[in-house]
Amino acid sequence: MEGLTGFAAVVMFLALPLFAIGMYTFYRVRKLRSEERLAAMQRGVNIPIEAELSESAKSRRYGILLVAGAVGYMMAFTIVARYEPDAMIAAAFGAIPFTLGLGYFLDSTLIRRDQRAAS
Repeated sequence: MEGLTGFAAVVMFLALPLFAIGMYTFYRVRKLRSEERLAAMQRGVNIPIEAELSESAKSRRYGILLVAGAVGYMMAFTIVARYEPDAMIAAAFGAIPFTLGLGYFLDSTLIRRDQRAAS
């Protein structure tokens, strides 16, 4: 079990700086895009505004992310449960985001059905 604990410590130690770098990169790219748009508007260039996702598309995206995250979470703890049987208790908590994701899929379906009925 000590090897697994050491492995987890190394992964967390390396993941935190990578996460920080990713967040800074995301911030920097958004800032550069904003500056580019402002400079183009000052020159009088007409820049089309990017269309936002529809409510149905947002629900579908959240559903995909939650279900995929829940499945990954449950798989990870199921693999750990081979070495530590109590980890199956933690894997069971993956049902929470899984059912939330299914709820978002249902929401997406209902929104599309209402849009079809309205048109």
